[in-house]
Amino acid sequence: MIGIEAVGVYIPETRISNYSRQEEFNLDSNFIESKLGVAQVAVKGAEEHASDLAVRAFYALRGKVGLDKREVDCLIVVTQNPDYPLPHTSAIVHGELDLGLSCASFDLSLGCSGFVYGLSLIESFMERNGLNFGVLITSDPYSSIVDQRDKNTCLLFGDAATATLVSRTPRFVSGKFTFGTIGRQYSELICREGILSMRGRSIFDFAARQVPDEITLLLNRNGLEIGSIDKFIFHQGSKYMHQTIVSRLKIEPKKAPFGARDYGNTVSSSIPILLEQEIDEPGVRTVVICGFGVGLSLASGILFRENSLTKQINP
Repeated sequence: MIGIEAVGVYIPETRISNYSRQEEFNLDSNFIESKLGVAQVAVKGAEEHASDLAVRAFYALRGKVGLDKREVDCLIVVTQNPDYPLPHTSAIVHGELDLGLSCASFDLSLGCSGFVYGLSLIESFMERNGLNFGVLITSDPYSSIVDQRDKNTCLLFGDAATATLVSRTPRFVSGKFTFGTIGRQYSELICREGILSMRGRSIFDFAARQVPDEITLLLNRNGLEIGSIDKFIFHQGSKYMHQTIVSRLKIEPKKAPFGARDYGNTVSSSIPILLEQEIDEPGVRTVVICGFGVGLSLASGILFRENSLTKQINP
């Protein structure tokens, strides 16, 4: 059975404090704490690219599991801010890591839902082709496209990367996934001429309306009740958005952490950053993951701790 064995995380040390920008944007502390929930955003170095963050995340993963680079037979990089229009960023990462010739490498161009899509994709790809060790990387440095004069984006988005080892000795295995797209609203979060633009209210409305229904569908598809889930890891859009979703689903707040306060909305990395914190918690046996945003796209899945709940997965 293929599933998640470990997660490595890289978050740049450099931060920009939102409190230092209160006068610039006429903000009060309550807005930063209660609405954004982001005190500071992580920012990569000026010369760093998506591949650089990805390589650092890979080595963070390798430090946990001692993975032999030559054993990696599948590498997927989730990014919408690649190093170049071509080649694919995964090829650059492959070269920097000196992975083997037979390692399949390709990119997935998705944002906030990218980790969930990517997990379903890499598991299916590996199973179909008899592969043993896959690495799913998320690396979307939005600082490359954020206008630092735009408070709708510069106060929210932070840089990070993660690397998830998918193998045949998993800690978590997946149940059935759900996916959705509202493509007619693609322009609500868009990058034009290298600059990110976001209609925050539209993204909030999308998440607040669609995510609760998506989670209900996911639970029904997997034959589970909401009370049986130990943790809910939602994309970390903003604190107010997160709290609205949690409230509408009537989830105990302690089951749905908001962890972006010290680094920001890291797009496709937001879910695996929090998941990494649950890997070694034996009491966390079932985890709902849900990503939503740019596209407009959403995707959800359920993770079962392999040694206790795999029998619950519907064939």
